[in-house]
Amino acid sequence: MTHKLPWLQPGQAFPAVQTAWAQSDPAPGLLAAGGALDVDTLTRAYAAGIFPWFSDGQPILWWSPDPRMVLTPAHFRLHKSLRKTLTAFCAAPGCEIRFDSAFDQVIQACSSSPRPSQNGTWIVAPMVDAYQALHAAGCAHSVETWVNGELAGGLYCVAIGAAVFGESMFTRVPDASKIALAALVAFCRHHEVPQIDCQQNTRHLASLGAQEISRVQFLTTVHRAIGCEVPPWKFDPVYWNLIFNRQGSSD
Repeated sequence: MTHKLPWLQPGQAFPAVQTAWAQSDPAPGLLAAGGALDVDTLTRAYAAGIFPWFSDGQPILWWSPDPRMVLTPAHFRLHKSLRKTLTAFCAAPGCEIRFDSAFDQVIQACSSSPRPSQNGTWIVAPMVDAYQALHAAGCAHSVETWVNGELAGGLYCVAIGAAVFGESMFTRVPDASKIALAALVAFCRHHEVPQIDCQQNTRHLASLGAQEISRVQFLTTVHRAIGCEVPPWKFDPVYWNLIFNRQGSSD
């Protein structure tokens, strides 16, 4: 069977997400190729539930999988081991969470971090440039774990209105990326962000409470959230109370 893939010209509208390749196709969720990675294209893509993902030597590939992996902030699982780590982190004077103080460092670290069962990275040079531009436009953010003045781990995400789309994370110190994710969850709880897009299903994300939902359900929430007021991307340590006080522990 031949699987045709639309080729986009820069600025061209995306095909309907319902035309993305199905679970029975060679690359489930693949929607289109080509186009551009400028700020306008990326914001249009995310608002439509589409994201780019490709490797060196490939054209720009656009995806809209069904089902979609999301983390609902209220469903975040604070396991006993992470609770203990967070408690120690919050009590240590040299430990802090920062937003957007080192976006370039975070995305470069994510790009160079080895991934289990993966050769190379999908955060190739054009992607780094694109998300740096998106950050400059106020639509991409970094959540950073700092220990004694050193960047220990973190993540970056895309945000349009109150819609948040997680991209990648890295760690240089055990659990530093999990601490950053917990901080993002606390921030989202405070600002009533309904979901954090995780794109693909992984065992790690599932262990932290992420679940698959239908693309229709995902897009319904996205479309509602992008019309909401943009929350101020600053972290207040008081947000940790939303993790500790509303969440039970488990292993």
